Amino acid sequence: MQLVVGSGPIGSTVARLLADSGERVRVVTRSGGGPEHPLIERIAADASDQHRLTELAAGSTVLYNCANPKYTEWAAKWFPMNNAMIAAAKSAGAVYAITGNLYGYGPQPGGLMTENSPLAATGRKGRIRIRMWQDACESGVRTVEARASDYLGAGAAGIFSAVLLPAMNAGRTACAPADVDVPHSFTYTGDMARTLIALAADDRAHGKAWHVPSPAPITIREIADRYATLTGRPKLTIRKLPRFVMRTAGLAVPIARELAEMDYQFYAPFILDSSLTERTFGLTAAPIEVALRETASDAEAIAARRM
Repeated sequence: MQLVVGSGPIGSTVARLLADSGERVRVVTRSGGGPEHPLIERIAADASDQHRLTELAAGSTVLYNCANPKYTEWAAKWFPMNNAMIAAAKSAGAVYAITGNLYGYGPQPGGLMTENSPLAATGRKGRIRIRMWQDACESGVRTVEARASDYLGAGAAGIFSAVLLPAMNAGRTACAPADVDVPHSFTYTGDMARTLIALAADDRAHGKAWHVPSPAPITIREIADRYATLTGRPKLTIRKLPRFVMRTAGLAVPIARELAEMDYQFYAPFILDSSLTERTFGLTAAPIEVALRETASDAEAIAARRM
């Protein structure tokens, strides 16, 4: 049996892939939601409740951390959740597999990040991710983290889904808090899920962080153009917002303040190098069109439900 905490696009895909391969899976969320499958048991529980999570993890071989608190609640919620998952994995003798990101690196020279890049973040969210990883590594639990860039795919949260897609759907200009003409890495949620499962099952991966195979970097403008071509829509007009706009808004709006802290990712090259993972485990990224087609199909399904 394997335990998946969280049922967003990563957690749901991990759970479905495991169940389709014949594994029994427990999905834990606060609401008790998650994908439907004969081998998936959906349970409502608080992931920060160490006692309850330890009970639910009994007999698990892997505990997948696919949770993600609201951006404005990271400081309050991540450490209790991470600590509870570490304790539950330790009690079960399970591997602790973490859905990670690139925040811990902070701005890097030239924007390039490898697994050997220093964890040099000075921002609050970057420091939170560093401490979460360090706490897991120091716990004695077999731990692995898969680190990804900006997500694409059904249900994915990122600049594409938050800024570009709504503008396309509404037929209006997109106002992007970014330099839309610098290279930027995107990661398909399906690649994250497959990589996380592969790393959890391979002893060579444990005790280390690995980068999820991702397509070659592309500019935000280029990815908008590819989506338009794929879906037969007119090309999106994008207006670049100056960097000060979100920072000024952040003085009054909490979510704008949280986003402004991470804006270095979008005003300079932001490049994930996943070659080590690809060489070591034989994993490859799906073509970016796969993620865009899935995103388009999901958008169409949502629109149909609203009619």
